[in-house]
Amino acid sequence: MKNITLVDSGPLIALFDKGDKYHQDVLAFFKEYQGQFVTTWAVVTEVTHMLDFNLNVQLDFLKWLELGAVEIYDIKQNDLSEIIPMMTKYTNVPMDLADSTLMFVAHKENIKDIISIDSDFDIYRTLKQGFLNNLLRG
Repeated sequence: MKNITLVDSGPLIALFDKGDKYHQDVLAFFKEYQGQFVTTWAVVTEVTHMLDFNLNVQLDFLKWLELGAVEIYDIKQNDLSEIIPMMTKYTNVPMDLADSTLMFVAHKENIKDIISIDSDFDIYRTLKQGFLNNLLRG
């Protein structure tokens, strides 16, 4: 069975921002990982916003996605009925839209692994009350 891992915005930003302090670690992880990465459009939007210091870097990121480096899970409008309660539950963290969509995908597709720089995923639990395994911390 193929390994499937969710990807948060932090590692994607670090991968394309050579000045990011996590760049080398994330680059090494992406080179060694055997499996499929999955993210959401909310994460893609967040990443392109954070890479707005250079349009060419944004375009490199989008071209990399176009090549299929990361599968983009399509969140539907009716999925908000599950996403909104998650965001409400974690207002003290807070859980943003990008993070909530990743937790939604984890639940829907039974994905157990994520790569994230943020410690927020040490707190969030799926709808089945399970934690995600952050492979960057492993």
